[in-house]
Amino acid sequence: MKRSKTQPIGVLLEEFFQRPYVAAKVAEGRLHDTWREIVGEEADRETTELRLENHILHVRIRSSILRSELFYQREALKEEINRRSKIRIVHAVVIR
Repeated sequence: MKRSKTQPIGVLLEEFFQRPYVAAKVAEGRLHDTWREIVGEEADRETTELRLENHILHVRIRSSILRSELFYQREALKEEINRRSKIRIVHAVVIR
């Protein structure tokens, strides 16, 4: 709390959420929603596991056709997840 220079709570919260550790945790918490936005509802329904471990996103897909399609798009998926998260949260994507 500062008495000499007051700041609106919105500014303080914005600064707080821009801290790298906090931003990474928020992005990790939104990962399932981000995945659904990128791949769509149908592909999300076929996703049985979505787990982030040591910056590696592990994805398990029920459909072999969809799994093959997403396998070839791993790099694009990684880049889009990081772009939407505004932080480099994913270093690699493993599709199974």
